[in-house]
Amino acid sequence: MKITYHGQSCFIVESGEHRLIIDPFLSGNEKAVIKPEDVKVSYVVLTHGHADHVLDAEAIARNNDATIIAANELAVYYARKGLQIHPLGIGGKADFPFGRVKVTLAFHGSGVETDQGLVYVGPPVGYLLTIEGKTIYHAGDTGLFGDMKILGELNQIDLALLPIGDNFTMGPEDALIASEWLHAKTVIPMHYNTFPLIAQDGAQFVKDLKARGIQGVELNIGETYVL
Repeated sequence: MKITYHGQSCFIVESGEHRLIIDPFLSGNEKAVIKPEDVKVSYVVLTHGHADHVLDAEAIARNNDATIIAANELAVYYARKGLQIHPLGIGGKADFPFGRVKVTLAFHGSGVETDQGLVYVGPPVGYLLTIEGKTIYHAGDTGLFGDMKILGELNQIDLALLPIGDNFTMGPEDALIASEWLHAKTVIPMHYNTFPLIAQDGAQFVKDLKARGIQGVELNIGETYVL
């Protein structure tokens, strides 16, 4: 299974013939190395409605006739645009051709900017993706919360994708605590260095993980991790 980082919180996951993209933010990210029209996927997975997570969701879903997986309200928002959806709620799970998706808590906001102003589109979420017998935890945009301990106790997490940007999400210090609570085999930082407010040192974060006996991997944009 290949997990390729595309900046901010965007990843493309490839498993055999299956491809999915999480939180596509490419056209608005000057550091991105691919364009929305380059993306070939069957599923678009969204953690919440902020532009730096959904900016290219509609275009990618239309171009690929792909299904959008999201919290119910956000999914319905895209259904009204004529797109295919699979809505989920926190704690809920569903099986797909590529594997299983389970929705977790995340503590953040979730709204889509429209011509009529900001529209609430349900709760922010994270995901546990079980593919090829491996479990990936994409935390979404979130602060540190105590139930991460439970996620670590109830799941064997092979890879955790955690925000470290601070200001809008956890900073590196809290992400280190989250990493310990989750007991993930490997941690990849995300949601940092896209713009000045969330500038962080990913290499230092990985060093700090190592000092705690946790494997960390800093991915450059466009770089792939094989799980």
